[in-house]
Amino acid sequence: MSDPDDRASRRASDVRTGRRSSVDLVEAALDRIDATADLNAFITVIADSARERAAEIDAAVSDGRDPGPLAGFPVAIKDLRTRKKGVPNTLGLQPLANNVAADDSIAVERLEAAGAVVVGTTSTPALAHTIKTENRLVGATATPFDTERSAGGSSGGSAAALAAGSVRLATGSDIGGSLRVPASCCNVVALKPTLGVVPEFTAFDGFTAQSPCFVGGPMARTVDDTALMLDVMAGHDDRDPLSVPLGDARYVDATDRPADDLSIAYSPNLDLQPVAPAVRETVGEAVDDLAAAGAAVESVGVELPPYDELSLAYVRLVGAFFSAFGAQVESAHGIDLETADVEETLRSTIALSEGIETLEQRLANVPRTDAYRAIEAALDGHDALVTPTLAVPPYGKRLADRYPTEIDGRSVRGVPTDAMLTWVFNMTGHPAASVPAGFTDAGLPVGLQVVGRRFGETDVLAVAAAFERARPWADAYREL
Repeated sequence: MSDPDDRASRRASDVRTGRRSSVDLVEAALDRIDATADLNAFITVIADSARERAAEIDAAVSDGRDPGPLAGFPVAIKDLRTRKKGVPNTLGLQPLANNVAADDSIAVERLEAAGAVVVGTTSTPALAHTIKTENRLVGATATPFDTERSAGGSSGGSAAALAAGSVRLATGSDIGGSLRVPASCCNVVALKPTLGVVPEFTAFDGFTAQSPCFVGGPMARTVDDTALMLDVMAGHDDRDPLSVPLGDARYVDATDRPADDLSIAYSPNLDLQPVAPAVRETVGEAVDDLAAAGAAVESVGVELPPYDELSLAYVRLVGAFFSAFGAQVESAHGIDLETADVEETLRSTIALSEGIETLEQRLANVPRTDAYRAIEAALDGHDALVTPTLAVPPYGKRLADRYPTEIDGRSVRGVPTDAMLTWVFNMTGHPAASVPAGFTDAGLPVGLQVVGRRFGETDVLAVAAAFERARPWADAYREL
């Protein structure tokens, strides 16, 4: 298990009991944000309000009041749909640099009600459209492990902030890997929950997250902090028509489940696409360590539709999502994304839906259904399915840098779906986490993806925590 002193849960407990000061934690976070500013992890830092809130929490503790399970602890929020009233909410768009949020998102409401202190908003590509984090507001965001390589996207700012030690809790969102990909690039933990577990509300479209699965979720340095954060963020809210009621079980309790009580299905590539040898070997060694710790591990086949068919279905669905998202932003803010100062990659992503008929979009659900059944079959008799998160190590950080066009000796198209094994689970809706698996010989982080049945977040967290105990990663951050 990671060093207990590195856990947000332990530090928040110390604030609640008066052993530590929230003001001191926030000042340390602000100092670290300043010291690592070259990573471009943050778009907006709200130092003054963070200091004020920290002082209020310390005063509450002195008065004998309990501020909550995240008492006084600094948290960063992705500058997309997780918004704080009175703070710029840019969506990664230069034309929205001065757009100020009129309300708090549900996630911010719940995090602050639990005692957390928001210290700033983290960088995302425009409208979170890709798996590299670069925008015209702050530039490209790098992984701290190699500052010429990407922190991933679209929650790259949150992942870089976590890896650099600026914060130990952050929010992200995911439509194809945007939580898990940056977690892999930055050696941190992220969980994409089942649709409806973590509610949100938007004035644009309350049903926008349905196709493909678009969700918000927690990111942290450790699995138990991720679980604690999910406990705070999850639960039904009437403002979100897709949110679901949850039981009384606490996610954090799942992290105590012993390894010898777990059954794991393992696929090195989902039988779908090539994976770089350095990634495959690192993840394979990690899975061996989990088996050595007592988990039952079985290699399984995954009978997904062919890559070209399934990825085309994904592109049709995600293209429609971003086309609608762009139109909604244009209407709400009075801008024209065709003529505004925005990235060409955003325009090309929005254009993915051009020429696709409504019937074709609906028919994309046929291979999507086949994929769902294939994942369910692979999970049969197991607590979780384990795969690599990315098919390649972290790639170049700039939007102009090409994705790999050859992986393990096979030519690929050089598009984002080639580089990751995450997007399948946005089509199927299964919850999935990424945890650090280890490093390549070149010192680049590799992520291991843990997938569970729908609403099986407790199983995902149990496997992730068992893996953390078998192959702890806390020491990796001390070299940064």
